[in-house]
Amino acid sequence: MKNIYKKTSTYLAVLSAFALCAYQTKKIVDQPNDPIYKHIDPSVSPGTDFFSYANGTWLKQNPIPPAYSSWGIGNEVTEEIRDRLKKINEDALTANAAKGTATQKIGDFYYTGMDSTGIEKAGITPLQAQLNMIDQANDIAGILNAAAILTTTGTRNILGVRVSQDDKNSSKMMVQMGQTGLGLPNRDYYFKTDARTTRIRNDYNGKYLPTMLQLSGWDEQKAFAGAKSAYNIEKFLADSSRKLESLRDPYKNYNKITLAQLNRLTPNINWDGVFKTMEFKPVDSVIVGQPEYYKAVNQALKTFSANDWKAYLRLKLLSSYASYLNTALADESFRFSAKVLRGQKEQLPRWKRVLDTENGIMGELLGQLFVKVYFPEKSKERYIAEVEAIRQSYREHIMKLDWMSPQTKQKALDKLNAIHPKVGYPDQWKDFSTLVITRDSYAGNVMQARHWAYLVNINKLGKPINHQEWNMTPQTYNANYSPSNNEITLPAAQLLIPGMKDEDVDDAVAYGYVAASTIGHEITHGFDDEGRQFDAKGNLKAWWTPEDSVKFTQRAQMLVDQFNGYVVLDSLHINGKATLGENIADLGGIVLGVDAFKKTKQYKEGKKINGFTPMQRFFLGYAMGWLTHQRDEVLANQILTDVHAPAFLRVNVPLTDVPEFYDAFHIKKGDKMWIEPDKRVKIW
Repeated sequence: MKNIYKKTSTYLAVLSAFALCAYQTKKIVDQPNDPIYKHIDPSVSPGTDFFSYANGTWLKQNPIPPAYSSWGIGNEVTEEIRDRLKKINEDALTANAAKGTATQKIGDFYYTGMDSTGIEKAGITPLQAQLNMIDQANDIAGILNAAAILTTTGTRNILGVRVSQDDKNSSKMMVQMGQTGLGLPNRDYYFKTDARTTRIRNDYNGKYLPTMLQLSGWDEQKAFAGAKSAYNIEKFLADSSRKLESLRDPYKNYNKITLAQLNRLTPNINWDGVFKTMEFKPVDSVIVGQPEYYKAVNQALKTFSANDWKAYLRLKLLSSYASYLNTALADESFRFSAKVLRGQKEQLPRWKRVLDTENGIMGELLGQLFVKVYFPEKSKERYIAEVEAIRQSYREHIMKLDWMSPQTKQKALDKLNAIHPKVGYPDQWKDFSTLVITRDSYAGNVMQARHWAYLVNINKLGKPINHQEWNMTPQTYNANYSPSNNEITLPAAQLLIPGMKDEDVDDAVAYGYVAASTIGHEITHGFDDEGRQFDAKGNLKAWWTPEDSVKFTQRAQMLVDQFNGYVVLDSLHINGKATLGENIADLGGIVLGVDAFKKTKQYKEGKKINGFTPMQRFFLGYAMGWLTHQRDEVLANQILTDVHAPAFLRVNVPLTDVPEFYDAFHIKKGDKMWIEPDKRVKIW
């Protein structure tokens, strides 16, 4: 496959770029602050590399700051929001609010996070009780007890246990168990032999782990021995952990068994005792995602000594809380997890780090104050209307499919019509009344908040599903689709363009930036390779005819092959199978967005803005939605661990499958962005 990111110096490409730019710049600039116009790089032809053409000037003018591993439009939105939330926190600090109020919790949390002197003085004291518990674990029962308690306060270890919806009965909350327990990003980091991964693994094993143990009070000899033991446990577990692409099959990762069967699967683990320690109500059955992982845990408990496990659990606790402790631990954690893994050059200012932590713990408290000022009801109404425009576009696409049977079409329409949109912010806010925050300790507040969140999760067991609950805050730059709930969540932040009021964004840009790249993308997730296996009620159930499933898979394989052809960094290439769901959603979002936009007044009038037609602005708006660049370290990490392709590919690859893109920018045979019509992927 052609590499569309290799710069071309051919006369044809240069001439094409010059001609298009000359055509555009002759037009009157009627909107000087238009981000679409300002981001264009006229030295690049849209037919050569549309991502660079659409975003190149911004990328040149906005290098990645030292404190970040990547930088893009999401960061700009986040920075605007951080500044607003900082004011909320600073006001809360001096408010002298009554105990238990949102203002008191926000102010006291911010106080402890900013109290660097107090944090330094406390050292690792906030973890002492749990460190003592680990030190006292001298047998399998003691190790499991410590692991269970650590889980209740947010420390990831061998027990990947949570409560969530049963994939085959979405009205029921079940205990779910998945693979976990590793310190490196995923299993591949323990086995790949390329130079980049080997360097990361050697640093982790030979420097990071022993340094963390020494900083916790162990002498050098004991620290290096403990680091070796912990790493050996992780590698043992990694060997029985599934690869990224294997985690996308909902049937193979669904294994519902009774508690008695679980105990037989792992005879060295008394799950009745473990669940009791983890504060669960009586458990009669569980869903195990990867049984082979828990068989490996069972074996590891006998293979490795109690001292090996103490080192492992100690490191898990230290790594989990290092960012909230004294400078030495926080700096070493940053050195490895940010510098080595992600290429970040320096830490964010403390206030930003504290604010990000607070957002993760009680983001909806902040969100309530945020949306009152920064996301008016009119904006919410606009994007609710865009959701319905995309939904109608999808209905029309389904009805026109020439490869799907009427029987499957009807069930697809039923599912589409049942999708519930959550737009902007919750209609019902989360209750934080039982969360206790004081001015005693930053790490202590984090531990208390994690335990509170853990209890909120496990107390859902046996209770009805709360469809009003959000899994993201309004100020989060992200969006998602939930297969079990058959719903999309679109936080306010994801709908914002930095530096612009929503009312100043024309429909062409809004439909590209939001309707295509976010709304259409998330709705299409309900019909991607994984989401399509869930029915209208959110249950994992075969509702396609076998023939239609085969036809879908054949079309999806074309997209797998398309992405597999891209080598992005060194020897690292895109995993088309692992990224298939996101790639289907990207392509679906674009084609749905195109047809929805064609019904708008702006498209029908056809008036140019800053020299661009409405359809050109639509595609430029879509490209702006993926405006980002990243350091090589984070790019390598993404390729190995993420089901999303890099942002530049999420623009350039799906656009080559869309006929309207060719028409809008006069893409012709011989251009890098050209694909022969019979090679273009069309699914939805």
